[in-house]
Amino acid sequence: MNKTHQLQIRISAEDKARIRDRAAAAGLDVSKWVLQQVLPPAEQRFQAMCRELVERPDERSYAFAELHDLFQGLRGQEFERAVRYPPEVLLPPFEANYLAAMVEYASKSKGVCPPSWTSVVAALDEPWFASSLTSLRLYLLTQSPPPFRRRNLFIDASVGQRV
Repeated sequence: MNKTHQLQIRISAEDKARIRDRAAAAGLDVSKWVLQQVLPPAEQRFQAMCRELVERPDERSYAFAELHDLFQGLRGQEFERAVRYPPEVLLPPFEANYLAAMVEYASKSKGVCPPSWTSVVAALDEPWFASSLTSLRLYLLTQSPPPFRRRNLFIDASVGQRV
């Protein structure tokens, strides 16, 4: 990343000293520490994975698996910060719904509120089933986690589980 711009803010001497102390305690210089607070690495990784969903649609299952692993590894507040902003790219309807359902499901399991952007993702018009086997549809209809069901996505595993 080419760093060509500078950001300056006015703060009190006390605030500057506190920021310097916190940066030193984290083993970082002030610029890196402040940048990490504003743009946490988990948020950057989340946004990068969202871009992957658009740039490599034929590999979306891998991108969703990576998102799953990211969500699994984050604690509540860290997770909240990682997903607080919507994807910076326009996702196709399926990807947008699957991602929103994953975020809502992970939010509940981590005991935090889902970000508001998930509620504005319109559900799929047509149901999508994780299996093409007709005999599994009743099972998927009844066993899909609620955030997925609400979005017309019928799966049998979610964040915290692997198929």
